Amino acid sequence: MTKYLISFPSEAMVIPDEDFEAVAEAAHAVIEEAKAAGVYVFSGGIDEDVAPVLVSGDGTVTEGTHPGHRVPNGGYAVLELPSREAAFDWAAKIAVACRCSQEVRQFGYDPAS
Repeated sequence: MTKYLISFPSEAMVIPDEDFEAVAEAAHAVIEEAKAAGVYVFSGGIDEDVAPVLVSGDGTVTEGTHPGHRVPNGGYAVLELPSREAAFDWAAKIAVACRCSQEVRQFGYDPAS
């Protein structure tokens, strides 16, 4: 099975404040469904109140990201699925719950993971 990253940037999720709780509940319900189906690996949202840093091989910590790289934000789910089509199905479920389109990326195979 292959792992897929299903994600969206914060700016894609435009919902009225009064709908936030319902969206959060719907998103959590999809994640619970993924857990029950045995395909859940990880999910969460980037804490945008904590600035990104770069850590070099010698342990030096520098504020920011790689030059030219967009700061990641938004929400992410990693699911282990039997096919790309299954990833599209789960992305559609998450899109409905979060009320925004989802990006699907496939992880390369790593025999050690």
